[in-house]
Amino acid sequence: MSGTGALLRLYLRRDRLVLPIWVVLLGALPLLYAVSLEGLYPTAADRQAFYLGTVAVPAQAALVGPIFGSDLGALVAWRSGALLALLPLAAILTVVRHTRGEEDAGRSELVGSTAVGRNAGLTAAVTLAGIGLAATGALSSMSLWAFGLPVAGSIAYGASVIVVGLVFVGCAALAAQVASGARAARGYALGALAAAFVLRAIGDIGSGTVSWFSPIGWSAQVRPFAEERWWPLLLSLVAAAAFGSAAFVAANRRDLGSGLRAERRGRVAAVPSLSGPVALAWRLSRGTVVVWTVGLALFGIAIGSSTDGIGDQLGSSATIGDALGKFGGTTIEESFIAAVLSIIGVIVAAFSVSALLRLHGEEEAGLAEIVLATGISRARWLSGHLLVAVLGPAWLLLVSGLMIGLAYGSAAGNIAGELPAVLGGALGQLPAVWVVTAIGVALLGAVPQFAPFLWAVLVGFVAIGQVGAVVGVDQWVLDLSPFTHSPKLPGGSASALSLSALTAIAVVGAGMGVDRWRRRDVRG
Repeated sequence: MSGTGALLRLYLRRDRLVLPIWVVLLGALPLLYAVSLEGLYPTAADRQAFYLGTVAVPAQAALVGPIFGSDLGALVAWRSGALLALLPLAAILTVVRHTRGEEDAGRSELVGSTAVGRNAGLTAAVTLAGIGLAATGALSSMSLWAFGLPVAGSIAYGASVIVVGLVFVGCAALAAQVASGARAARGYALGALAAAFVLRAIGDIGSGTVSWFSPIGWSAQVRPFAEERWWPLLLSLVAAAAFGSAAFVAANRRDLGSGLRAERRGRVAAVPSLSGPVALAWRLSRGTVVVWTVGLALFGIAIGSSTDGIGDQLGSSATIGDALGKFGGTTIEESFIAAVLSIIGVIVAAFSVSALLRLHGEEEAGLAEIVLATGISRARWLSGHLLVAVLGPAWLLLVSGLMIGLAYGSAAGNIAGELPAVLGGALGQLPAVWVVTAIGVALLGAVPQFAPFLWAVLVGFVAIGQVGAVVGVDQWVLDLSPFTHSPKLPGGSASALSLSALTAIAVVGAGMGVDRWRRRDVRG
């Protein structure tokens, strides 16, 4: 373990921006829900009506988790159920980045040539993720307690999110030893997280038995603010210890740069479908596209099937009507779908960002130089990844709109009437997504070293739209986000001028980025 402290300080320095961001954003999320729910449902009768409406919609249990009471604390714990998946996601990315990511970049071998223990890097990465989890859990607990919720429930909530994160820290550490690279390690760990979410969702729709096979389900069963049960925390601690121990054992049984699961050998000659850069970009991205497609399709079905009863669940609160009123719509169901589609637009923009940063990663790893040495032009190589970043969001929004429209139309008994409007609302988010894509292309072309800050741009747009609207900033500030100008469909209005302007900005921005890319030196 020699050198663990030095590596931990190095990792803390490298994550000095990323770590505080996800700690603060995720740690403060329950407090935001507490403030929101208290304003929306100020009386016990309002909260009881919301509770009964939520229990009556199984799709809500699948999406968010089980709800165990009508007290404000119980509603906050239920609404914050997304944190039981988001926090493990942050932990997985942190661990894989500082383990297999370092190996793939060759830095682990360089550091290992000094007086550093074999497992120092793994120990430092796990400790870093643990620090982030502990800070997030502590922040959420203290903020809920300061808000006035019971101390026991606040502590139980913070502990539940910490332990589920620790399970997936161990899972990610083990995946980093099994996989042949960082990309595969992330795939294994995220696959385990997705499986845990699905098992929890299936169990919560039914009798609840299946949920006990999921670490996310264990934390939900702690039941903060609803006669807390502390013993499920032990299940997560045991699982985390088992995964972590297995990771350290596996780390001592593999060679640096390889995994316990050997990488599959490729073909001697490429198949015809890999005859060009576009086909190569699709081959590299098809797994990601499939996963996103399935995820958004299931999400769309769950949202669409639960929307028909959303009016009864949300109640007749004037505050809710005002909140959803900004999304247009002649009914609360239409306004709710419009609000969900605006969120899906941001999610799909994240896919586009990820696709563009894959291109950046190929260049940084020196793979772009190898491809360009074969006679492939810069424009052709760029076009492959750019098509994925542009057409991928269009496909995902189409799938989302279809699934929500079909599920909602089927539940309401009017598929022909509801599907076109919902589909139009989904595809109407596309120009705003393309603006984010164009900003990414411009960064890649002009200042490629700052390309990863495209995530910060997307977060900034979300903050303007979500936080800015709440605190009442000036309209010109809200207009800085392209998502402000997306159509409010179904039921609301759509401006052809706004959509045309967003599309024009995207085309011009992307064109400028491509031109700069063709003129600059290749990094790597």
